[in-house]
Amino acid sequence: MNNKKRVRGYKGIFFYKSHTRKVNGRPDECFYITFKIDGRKKTEKIGWKSEGYSAKVAEDIRAKRIRDIRHGKTVKTAQEIRAEKRMHDRPLGEIKDAYFSSDRGLSLKGRRTDLNRWEKHLSTLSKKRVSGLSQLDVERIKHDMKGAAPATIGNTLELLRRLINYGVKQKLCPALPFTIKLPEKNNEGTEEYLTDEEAQRLIEVLKTWHRQDVARMVRLAWLTGMRRGEIFKLRRKNIDFEKSLIALKNPKSGKDAFIPMSRPVHDLLKEQIQWTAENYPDSPYVFPGRAGRQRVDCSSVENIKKAAKLPKSFRPFHGLRHHYAVMLASSGEYTLDLIGLLLTHKSTAITRRYAKYLPDAKKRAADRAAELLTGQIRKARVIDIDSKRTT
Repeated sequence: MNNKKRVRGYKGIFFYKSHTRKVNGRPDECFYITFKIDGRKKTEKIGWKSEGYSAKVAEDIRAKRIRDIRHGKTVKTAQEIRAEKRMHDRPLGEIKDAYFSSDRGLSLKGRRTDLNRWEKHLSTLSKKRVSGLSQLDVERIKHDMKGAAPATIGNTLELLRRLINYGVKQKLCPALPFTIKLPEKNNEGTEEYLTDEEAQRLIEVLKTWHRQDVARMVRLAWLTGMRRGEIFKLRRKNIDFEKSLIALKNPKSGKDAFIPMSRPVHDLLKEQIQWTAENYPDSPYVFPGRAGRQRVDCSSVENIKKAAKLPKSFRPFHGLRHHYAVMLASSGEYTLDLIGLLLTHKSTAITRRYAKYLPDAKKRAADRAAELLTGQIRKARVIDIDSKRTT
């Protein structure tokens, strides 16, 4: 109770005068109360005279504390209540650390991407508490990401929403008082694919690229539509040359899948596995990273893109997957269901975006429908004429 003095005429009420704060030209006074809980003395700050507190107000608060203790109620000081609130309203940076350290966060397939999103777009909110988060903060994020694709903005805001939901579930923060609205993702017209000239340039670059293991990785994406993560995780034991099948273990769709192996893919994988056996004999991966471990990135692919003078917006692995689907759809030889199976889509709705690349197939279907319906009309006319003759 250093520097605090007892208020005369008030039991358990103390105050001290500030040397820096003033009220009505005189030193401001701060009031405290003392009381006992289970024989232990508690001291609680009540507030400043300039805030409207007085010895009488402090006395009333102390009396309430004592009554609550007498009747067996849980009594917490204002400081304890604030500390408890802080424990259940942690800064977003702490919630983010807890999330990515949890079993769920450690097993995320897009963990690295999410961490990059946080560092690039959300780290400015690290010290912000959810209780202090406003719609304006969300709008600032959108503004700072101006020019980014709607999907990129949506994924970033979805990450923020996911972190807050995790914090609420783990009682690390209160629920957000407003809804974070995600921008609509317009999948129509967003598919990336190469023109004939761009494809030819890429072919020429891949032929002479100094890292042929990386070139083969790009060709595999081109020839199969496999996702980047599926290629990075591909193990030698997942390839069945006798049945010409590639097993995709734990893909994005969630279920193990198999895709057929064409002859060019067969030869490419044979060559790559031989290269891996010579350079990383103990690695189980077809396209190993450093020291034979699972690859997590490939900066060389971006260099190939630049060398082939592909558009800046073209994402090599993602774009080649779309290119694969567009080429199949444009050929008119594949149904959307079959394209979805080859791409291991978990929903036909995802494949439906390629329907607009089926003009020839649609026209043939329309012509055939017209042919069948015309035949029905002609048949009906013949039946009608015959019936009139008989009458």
